[in-house]
Amino acid sequence: MSTGPTFGEELESQTETYLDRLADCTSLLPELLDQYRTEGDYRETFEEIQEIESECDRLNRNINGTITNAGAEDIGLLNSRVHFNTSALISFYGQLDVIANLTERIAQELLMIEPAHDNACFQRMTEMADSAAAGMAPLVDVVVRFIHSLSTTDESDTLTDEINAVRRMESECDELRNEIITTAFDGDVDDPLLYREFAILLDKLANTMEDVTDQVIVIASNEPGIVTEPDPQWE
Repeated sequence: MSTGPTFGEELESQTETYLDRLADCTSLLPELLDQYRTEGDYRETFEEIQEIESECDRLNRNINGTITNAGAEDIGLLNSRVHFNTSALISFYGQLDVIANLTERIAQELLMIEPAHDNACFQRMTEMADSAAAGMAPLVDVVVRFIHSLSTTDESDTLTDEINAVRRMESECDELRNEIITTAFDGDVDDPLLYREFAILLDKLANTMEDVTDQVIVIASNEPGIVTEPDPQWE
């Protein structure tokens, strides 16, 4: 008799490890911007972001392999929710990995372009990075609990508060993006198109995080017991 972890336990464990590193990656972005602003050792932080992004790629491939290589006997009846949503989950984890990719890209653009950091646009960029990094906490909570619920047949959970927290983060980033673009083109900032590009990239990061919760909502819509939207009768 096998004494190793079940398929569901293995998927949950791999997901938690992956999400921990994904959160580490995004948390370094505001640190990178702050070090750049104060002329600190930001290149070392950039290299750490690159290393974590590569690790996230590897962990994501391992998760995909766990899902796609498992047969019906490996998955078992307890994980029928995962089996039913295999294709959707592959897309779901792919969307998660875009978060790490965008974090690395923003860091790369910063080092290549080296924008001026003594203006309001750069300050708003830092605020966007702070907001996105803070939004990872509710996002990680959503994903961990969502995968746990999928890995059982009768698990129930309500994820509305955490999903709404991610939505608020995305809305905050929308407002900051607009502030950056407006400020950049008011005539007081050199190279306005440069700051517009950074605003768009940071906004894509926030949008991608919200897109992950949107995929949770879509997949959970066919899974009784996983609540992702408030009941209209209570609104």
